[in-house]
Amino acid sequence: MNSTVVTSPTTDIHAALAQAARPQPSRWAQRLGWGLLLVVSGFALLGPWLISADPDRQDLLNALAPLGGHDWLGTDPYGRSMLARLAHGAQLSFLLALLTTLMAVVPGVLLGIVAAWRGGWLEKALVALADMIMALPGLLLVLLVIAFAPGHFVPLCLGLALALWVEFFRISRARSAVILQQPYIEATRMLGFGPGYILRRLLLPALAPTLLTLASFAMSTAIIGISTLSAISVGVRPPTAELGSMIVELLPYYAEAPALVLLPSLLIFLLVLALQLISGGRKS
Repeated sequence: MNSTVVTSPTTDIHAALAQAARPQPSRWAQRLGWGLLLVVSGFALLGPWLISADPDRQDLLNALAPLGGHDWLGTDPYGRSMLARLAHGAQLSFLLALLTTLMAVVPGVLLGIVAAWRGGWLEKALVALADMIMALPGLLLVLLVIAFAPGHFVPLCLGLALALWVEFFRISRARSAVILQQPYIEATRMLGFGPGYILRRLLLPALAPTLLTLASFAMSTAIIGISTLSAISVGVRPPTAELGSMIVELLPYYAEAPALVLLPSLLIFLLVLALQLISGGRKS
């Protein structure tokens, strides 16, 4: 049966008015976001290769060295180079957040498309699974997964991904259900093109803008989550350089060296700000 979505002129007018009334993000904000992301990710990815100092090498005689000396950004309470630790910590946070986002995007999008495509009992089962995940507090879900291997990277990413994949599932399922009802999809099927062609050429390109926006938000959430869990000693543990754990290590010395505490906080802020600006500047 040929199913066609029929819209009235009134509906089109209301949709146009709603789109016009919606505040459009400025291009400079998106460009600023990409610029910030380029600078911070460049420091995170290239810094560990360009900085020769060992982030774990201790020199207690050089503890809490001020900024601008032999070590450009000073040293921590154990005499370790802050520049090297910031570079390695930013790299670890960025890569773990990227891995977490990928682990949430892939199953979330695929299951959402399958649910919209197949429908029936399979869709009901997947929706029920997503509702059960949503009923659990995200932090509790992450802690349950981390408990099997505390301090390891994979359980940390897996726990965060289990809390994040539901949004990708719900959005991809809802958008796919609408797209699959469009006349051009039915015409493509009648011309003999298979599901693979429809998925690659029609469905995924239509979903991409929305999913990229959602992925930016998910990655910023993952960065904050990883830093928070490391700060409460259930994520990445010392002496591994990680931005959240660095803040906790340096916090008792805030009165003596406030800049050292602010440096990892500033990196987290810039990473999250860049992703928020990029996602806000993308039109779905």
